[in-house]
Amino acid sequence: MKVILIKDVKGSGKAGDLINVADGYGRNYLIAKGFALEATAKNINELNGKKASEQHKLDVEKAENLAIKEKLNDKIVSISAKAGQGGKLFGAITAGNVADAVKKEYGVALDKKKISLANEIKAFGSYTAEIKLSQGVSFKMTVKAVEE
Repeated sequence: MKVILIKDVKGSGKAGDLINVADGYGRNYLIAKGFALEATAKNINELNGKKASEQHKLDVEKAENLAIKEKLNDKIVSISAKAGQGGKLFGAITAGNVADAVKKEYGVALDKKKISLANEIKAFGSYTAEIKLSQGVSFKMTVKAVEE
């Protein structure tokens, strides 16, 4: 009997897989517990439509990420901060501050969780930030800490 898995089933497959199982296991366990649907022509077409839709969403997301990379790759973002004597900042410049500055300067909203700094910026100068977007798209930006 062929079934389409709705949920991941340990030992059988992942959600969306079309698998061949014994009749009793398919009817009495997988379908009865809601882990699978019988592989009718209608259900197979729906599965193919869902897979195509998901792939399209991934392609669109990757294209958007590549556009962001093209716009921001090797750009410089300046962040002004207050400092005490010796050029040491009050507090630190974090990924959240970098995300806010990128939005203000370039009009691109970045999630602060996708920005990685080697360490917190606690003094004036230039630093490198790596931005890792989804779909394997990543690039580097220069962050300049300047005096307010």
